Amino acid sequence: MEACVLIFDCGATNLRVVAMAPDGSIKASHSLPNASIEDPNFKDGKIWPLEIIWDKLCAASKTVVDQIKDIEIIGVSVTTFGVDGAVVDPKGNLKYPVISWQCNRTHSILRSLDKYVDLLKLYEKTGVYPYDFNTIFKLLWLKENHPETLEGSRFLFMPSLLVQLLSGVQVNDTTMLGTAMVAELGSQQVSTPLLAKLGIPKNLFGSHAQAGEVVGEITKSASKATGIPEGVPVCLSGHDTQFAVIGSGVGLYEPVLSSGTWEILMCRSKKYSATKKQLNLGITTEFDAVKGIYNLGINFVASGLLEWVGNHFYRDVPKGNRYQFMITEAEQVPPGAKGITVDPKFYDPIKDAGGAISGIRLSTTRSEIYRACLEALALKLKNALQSLEKAANFKAEKIICVGGGSKNMLWNQIKADVCSIPIQLIAQKETTVLGSALFTFTGVGYYKDLEEARSAIRYQPYLVYPSSHQNRYQEIFDNKKT
Repeated sequence: MEACVLIFDCGATNLRVVAMAPDGSIKASHSLPNASIEDPNFKDGKIWPLEIIWDKLCAASKTVVDQIKDIEIIGVSVTTFGVDGAVVDPKGNLKYPVISWQCNRTHSILRSLDKYVDLLKLYEKTGVYPYDFNTIFKLLWLKENHPETLEGSRFLFMPSLLVQLLSGVQVNDTTMLGTAMVAELGSQQVSTPLLAKLGIPKNLFGSHAQAGEVVGEITKSASKATGIPEGVPVCLSGHDTQFAVIGSGVGLYEPVLSSGTWEILMCRSKKYSATKKQLNLGITTEFDAVKGIYNLGINFVASGLLEWVGNHFYRDVPKGNRYQFMITEAEQVPPGAKGITVDPKFYDPIKDAGGAISGIRLSTTRSEIYRACLEALALKLKNALQSLEKAANFKAEKIICVGGGSKNMLWNQIKADVCSIPIQLIAQKETTVLGSALFTFTGVGYYKDLEEARSAIRYQPYLVYPSSHQNRYQEIFDNKKT
């Protein structure tokens, strides 16, 4: 009987369940919208409504299962965004809602961190860049505002909350732990001395396991809710970024750009360094899905800025056609966007700086603003690549681009021109789901190891080379510096 695995993919804007075959082809998929909601316990706070998310994923799962009746489901896994999670009691009930990374309540915690620990020392221990939405700052917020929630509790990251609903098992995965700013780089284990210094219970994170490990099986109640047969193995995946890297097919020291609401430029490395130099370069170091490997990366808001432009300047265009319409308009605008420049610092956790759009005239069009945003983000990518090359001591020959942003061919060309390096695209567009699926197939024994699983995938790489405009961009950016 033909086999597949089901991947529950919980994103910030979409919830999906995907049935993927061993060769990476999608047998069925169904998605529903996702969004954070206001926290009833905290004014202007943002939380993830776990019950609603679970209900939607169950509905999507039933739709997918109904479409693959002749295919055997041999494994299930879950992948989500990083850092977010919740404290639960022994029965798995939430003691406080899942605080979203979109919430600003932890901003003040980062600002007053020195009353707990020195920022540089914390960075040297954990390697994680100090974004104010990091797990550590949510825990400190709970400690200061709802200390009772931490006693006798377990903290489960978002994927593990869903794994618990599927299998009844409470266990975290290493990739999510690597985003929390509470784990030591060398051991890839929770730092109990750090938790003690912060006044957080040392057993809060409980046990954790590696990606691909079978931790349980679909329970009777989960089978009824999802349509998945009872007893199907449940494997760990975790942080979507790490699985996008694996799914892209990259090896060590090959930069891969996961392009979405955020762009995350990363390379896989056996070595790491977390000093003041790396902190100033904006480097964050997380745990790869493969044990003992590290993902060095730089994160910045990307498509989030483009979505903002679309929502404010292209309201007259239906959402279904909006982004292609924006691209088509911007293709008619010459490099340099007729003097419009954008400073894309729409999120800077340390300096708390804002962005800006400059050079606007009465004749300025929305397409010029959109193109200027694409160029500004491409320049940000160029600077990020240079920082990553310094941090990991390598020279990139190309950038492999995956994720939703890789579908924007105008943006890909601008990136190649600005960075003066080819942008490599691949036929596999669902790299996060693919990476999670590869570990699941390996975990249940379909493949003997990750390399065998990867060898079954046809990536069909395609290169976007720098065009004749690359020198023009260099000239433009040089002039802007002066």
